[in-house]
Amino acid sequence: MGAYETQGYKLDDTGRRIVVDPVTRIEGHMRCEVNLDSHNVIRNAVSTGTMWRGLEVILKGRDPRDAWAFVERICGVCTGCHALTSVRAVEDALGIRIPKNAHLIREMMAKTLQVHDHAVHFYHLHALDWVDVVSALKADPKKTSELQQLVSPSHPLSSPGYFRDIQNRLKKFVESGQLGPFMNGYWGSKAYVLPPEANLMAVTHYLEALDLQKEWVKVHTIFGGKNPHPNYLVGGVPCAINIDGDGAAGAPINMERLNFVKARIDEMVAFNKNVYIPDVLAIGTIYKQAGWLHGGGLSASNVADYGTYEKVAYDARTQQLPGGVILGGNWDEIHPIDPRDPEQVQEFVSHSWYQYADETQGLHPWDGVTEPNYVLGSKTKGTRTAIDQIDESAKYSWIKAPRWRGHAVEVGPLSRYILAYAHAKQGNTFAQRPKEQIEQAAEAINRALPKALGLPETTYTAQQLLPTTIGRTLARALESQYCGEMMVADHQELVANIKAGDRATANVEKWDPSTWPKEAKGVGTVAAPRGMLGHWIRIKDGRIENYQCVVPTTWNGSPRDAKGQIGAFEASLMNTPMVNPEQPVEILRTLHSFDPCLACSTHVMGPDGAELATVKVR
Repeated sequence: MGAYETQGYKLDDTGRRIVVDPVTRIEGHMRCEVNLDSHNVIRNAVSTGTMWRGLEVILKGRDPRDAWAFVERICGVCTGCHALTSVRAVEDALGIRIPKNAHLIREMMAKTLQVHDHAVHFYHLHALDWVDVVSALKADPKKTSELQQLVSPSHPLSSPGYFRDIQNRLKKFVESGQLGPFMNGYWGSKAYVLPPEANLMAVTHYLEALDLQKEWVKVHTIFGGKNPHPNYLVGGVPCAINIDGDGAAGAPINMERLNFVKARIDEMVAFNKNVYIPDVLAIGTIYKQAGWLHGGGLSASNVADYGTYEKVAYDARTQQLPGGVILGGNWDEIHPIDPRDPEQVQEFVSHSWYQYADETQGLHPWDGVTEPNYVLGSKTKGTRTAIDQIDESAKYSWIKAPRWRGHAVEVGPLSRYILAYAHAKQGNTFAQRPKEQIEQAAEAINRALPKALGLPETTYTAQQLLPTTIGRTLARALESQYCGEMMVADHQELVANIKAGDRATANVEKWDPSTWPKEAKGVGTVAAPRGMLGHWIRIKDGRIENYQCVVPTTWNGSPRDAKGQIGAFEASLMNTPMVNPEQPVEILRTLHSFDPCLACSTHVMGPDGAELATVKVR
């Protein structure tokens, strides 16, 4: 195809082609191909989802009250967010309003998921793109302790002896030749820029997060019975309240359980304050000083979110991260977003392995069609089960291409924070805390940390810092911090409401299908860890007639559309320089910053005994 223009990017597929397949440390499977110019700068990017999700087909004809239990299995990592979106869609269709206690419990479950998912994503899936684990063996434990005291003086685990013990444990891993979770990294690559002490500090916190995360999800087991995949209920939550009871026989929520939840929330708040935020700021500062402000892609121009964290159920005016759409990088204009509007949210399949009657047109999810159509373009190199090079001029992904009024947009915590910042600048009082977080982070990255680390101060604005891979990673940490803070207030409000005599956790007035209209349709939205999530349902004669999920990775990982517009994954890689194309750290760093989630169901592409990758990442 050669070079052509789209969204301001000059895409050129004539240079050297590098293939990363599979992209791992994500949920599901993904393939990425890029073309490099003579200076090893990425000039074309192609993102392929290699899994097919069939749940929309499975749900047809089922009881809508059961849908949450099916769609929750879309993902085992962002566990619960699909169930919450599903019950909201059914409640919207049937006009069900949930009790205040149910709203607060759902909020704490959702925010626990955010803190857990963001911390696990950074430390266990993404940090290894910034941190050279083996380099930590060269660190001076005393200097590591000094660095810890510098970036986070309140963290109690910071002595030289503590870091020396961790370093010795890591040394045993390396000397044994069994690096466990640290195997198959590109250790020693010049793409890593952290000093050994920062690497040792980060590896240490990797282990701390591993211990803590299993405690935090116990909030889900208390309110939802288990984790992963806690239980939900159309009309509320399935847990009963008996504040003075012993937790037995159908009334598990008593004061002891609520105190346990409060202790876990306090742990989350402390970890965000003392570990997560300081680590991301320190790592971001060092990489920013090294000139690594790449990976912004669509976040520099087009972002979207439905809005989230309502203080009052069903009241979008109280969203603490307000929604909307920003186009063309104009943060002064926020377009309202309505998932019900058939002209706003549409999915296209001109480059996806599905078929529509008219593939030049998009479909709103209420009218969505999920018909697989696996065909390869004539320029594809390889076979149906062992592709060497994809033909991006044809169909090339199992992901559809969602668009907002025809525009490709990025979704996720970064989009939520850009929108919140823009809302706050316009005077929205509910968005002031995110704006404050962003300004504090910018101050730390520009001045406080560079001064403390002996580096030059900088003057980057929020609009320069946020639309980068660093900014995308930072936004997740800021959202984790904010969710912890909001949970403190949610818990206090729940306890006060219960003590005032309100024990209701479910509204079952419309539980019986005989009370439903013959036909109904609804939509539910949630701020999933990876971005805005929507479920659309049509109900007819008490059964599901149509069900469509448009998940965050569908937005971000979308292939080109009929206009040639590229998705957020592809755009984020454009113009990124690579140190060594055979060690694609830079590709993984930016793709992992989205925390891609392509898992959903049935594999339709497999190894077939053949080599699948040019660059193999495990």
